[in-house]
Amino acid sequence: HLPSMRTPTEMIVGLVLCPCGLLLTLTGTLAPSWRQVSLVPDQPMDVVWEQGIWDICRERQSTHDRLCGQADELGYFEQVPVRVAQGLMPSSLVVTLVGLVVAALGVRCWQPEPRHLVAGVAGLVLLLSGLMSLVPSSWYTQELWALPAPPGSTLNVGYSLVLSYLGSCMEILGGLALTLSFHHCCQER
Repeated sequence: HLPSMRTPTEMIVGLVLCPCGLLLTLTGTLAPSWRQVSLVPDQPMDVVWEQGIWDICRERQSTHDRLCGQADELGYFEQVPVRVAQGLMPSSLVVTLVGLVVAALGVRCWQPEPRHLVAGVAGLVLLLSGLMSLVPSSWYTQELWALPAPPGSTLNVGYSLVLSYLGSCMEILGGLALTLSFHHCCQER
């Protein structure tokens, strides 16, 4: 039996989707726009407050003046969905990096045959990391309108939350693709 010189498709899919998911999740974690608060009473009409899991920014849309590090007067950062996101999003990033290192060891890069068992384990780790970032994104979305905001203001989903969702889904799909390597492992036995 001669070794096949091409990398299995599921490994390629996993190694493309997971780093893309990592970048989206990293951006979603760091950027301060999980929620936008607009039309705030006693504020100019073009002022938008962008709330993330680490920072609150105030932007005047007519002049694009943006000032971050705003005071949390309503106890936004004390809310459980925000606290959970502060813990799970960075943890997910670390688990994703570990999964990608394990995947690199399992997928053929410098060896004639891929290690299907190692690639499958990497897929499970990456699947877990995707779920770890999907949970806070989903919970935050569920509680978006219940989190404290000035009365009478308008609330919208921010781009960071959307990026976190997309990154989570890409990591889950990439992890599932890599777990298909277990199939090859079972066939070899």
